[in-house]
Amino acid sequence: MAYRKPPRSGNEINGLDVPTRQPAQQVFHGSGSEKLDWSAMDRVFPMLNNWRCVWQAVRNRWQLRRADGPVAVARLAVDDPASMAADIKARTKRWGAGIVGIAPVTEDALYAGKQTPHPTAICIGAPMKREEMAYAPQARAGTEVMRSYWQVGRIAVTLAAHIRSLGWPAAAYASGSGNDVLHIPLAINAGLGQLGKHGSIISTEYGSNFRISVVLTDLPLALDAPVDIAVDDLCLRCQRCVDKWYVDFDKCTPYFSKTYGCAICIEVCPWSEPGRGPIIAQKLLAKRANQRPTAKLDAEA
Repeated sequence: MAYRKPPRSGNEINGLDVPTRQPAQQVFHGSGSEKLDWSAMDRVFPMLNNWRCVWQAVRNRWQLRRADGPVAVARLAVDDPASMAADIKARTKRWGAGIVGIAPVTEDALYAGKQTPHPTAICIGAPMKREEMAYAPQARAGTEVMRSYWQVGRIAVTLAAHIRSLGWPAAAYASGSGNDVLHIPLAINAGLGQLGKHGSIISTEYGSNFRISVVLTDLPLALDAPVDIAVDDLCLRCQRCVDKWYVDFDKCTPYFSKTYGCAICIEVCPWSEPGRGPIIAQKLLAKRANQRPTAKLDAEA
């Protein structure tokens, strides 16, 4: 699979080797409202998928018509943001979420030129079926990815509607609902996990074997904080997914497009094996703690 006239390098757009921070730019998987450098590949992607994948994607798009909506006139007063946050998390988990966290919406979580009127992000993670994802990069795994996007999108749409019923603005952002916000920076700040070398978030509960959606809102909520589960400690030496500390977009995306969304990198990740995450984190954090006194003595010497 190749372009007759290659588009601008996705690595360049993503800022590879640029020493200064810059706002993220959309490259691939846009909402369709803007022409992206890799839009042609994005159009080819669904054509190469089987009907089950496409059906899940269509179903997800259809439910996202309710991502936003009218807000109830009567507003529920919130005197205790911590109690409200606990209630929101409990409801979200009852609706099928595996992990939930709350973070402020910061500029590094917005694409260049994008804005949002809502200051708070509720980040929702829903696990994929490991037995299905074991088939990556085959169509069966691709179907599970799309099903998971539908599931986590449904949770976000339901939560946003609930918050609006309380008299507070809220909008769901899930796969297919547009690209104003980047989910991973928000999820990291909400304490769902840390960024892995493969470019995806890693949690102790599911590794990278989960999908994210976000609800942006004005509802007063207590915020969570980033966590340290020692992801960098393992990624520094591990080469199960990549041998360099970035995803080579120009090589990854064509393969991704013709192999049903691939997902090999997140499934071979040691963190994604069920039950291993807490053990890995505990061992690596303990090892780091044991090394600190020696490092301090060496520095003083």
